[in-house]
Amino acid sequence: MSLAGLSLRDLEYLVAVAELRHFGHAANQCGVSQPALSGQIRKLEELLGTPVFERAGKKVLMTPRGDALVSQARRVLTEARQLVELARDLNEPLTGRLCLSAIQTLGPYLFPHVLRPLRDQFPKLDLILGEGKTEELLASLRDGRIDVVLAALPITDRTLTAEPLFFEPFLLAHPAGHRLASSPAVTIADLPVEGLMLLEEGHCLRDQALALCGAGGSVAPRARHATSLETLRHMVAAGAGHTLMPALAAGEGDTLGGLIVYRPFRPDPPGRTIALIWRTSDQRSSQFHLLADCLANAALGARSSLPPRLTPPR
Repeated sequence: MSLAGLSLRDLEYLVAVAELRHFGHAANQCGVSQPALSGQIRKLEELLGTPVFERAGKKVLMTPRGDALVSQARRVLTEARQLVELARDLNEPLTGRLCLSAIQTLGPYLFPHVLRPLRDQFPKLDLILGEGKTEELLASLRDGRIDVVLAALPITDRTLTAEPLFFEPFLLAHPAGHRLASSPAVTIADLPVEGLMLLEEGHCLRDQALALCGAGGSVAPRARHATSLETLRHMVAAGAGHTLMPALAAGEGDTLGGLIVYRPFRPDPPGRTIALIWRTSDQRSSQFHLLADCLANAALGARSSLPPRLTPPR
């Protein structure tokens, strides 16, 4: 098979259709007409000698071989982007497009504190932000769809490099008037499984909360769950129970009109270590270390701005 008829642009069309499952939407994303994109996809399928997509009316499905071909196309595009990155001036690290994603229990609360330092230190960086659950983000990182991830340790995948940034303590969030409100200090032993509200499965914070309570992977049959920390916050305010809240998510003490009380744990606060993660094979590792330094310093500033009652003892 000759590679003369194979272009990176055609691979971008292929990946766009695979991700959006719609030729029209993919054409809009790629900035071409739908007939042009459809024609190039058909030529690519002829070159490869196998159909990638099953066209069923308005539905676009993957053929049995399509998934493997699209995965390889993503890897080729990732290598091509790295080739461009290698050609950049080493005196100007972190220029151009960078996809940075964070776990959902961190991104909305950390991003506001790091964007200004990032733009000041790396003015030519075209930052694309995203969020998701840990396993989804790591899968996208391995496939080359994103460049770096902010997530909680541990990360056991040897193909990934993780640089710790900071420790984020957990706070107990309970309704005003809760039985723990009169306790001068809160310990892990004070955190019962009964009444503990959790995020839905797939969030690492859920697993950490269960581990701290000694509940393993199980909770009471009628335990309440939420899809986001903000929903959990409102459930606490409604008096439905208590939960663990990462310090950054507690912000500057958003008590929803005094309905929520945030309590630090003593003497040793539980928490999570946040790390910046990237593919070990990525040629920009030295640049990512600079990015990690910037993020760690910005996060330190965010933590120091929290009110004393939200700052755990040293």
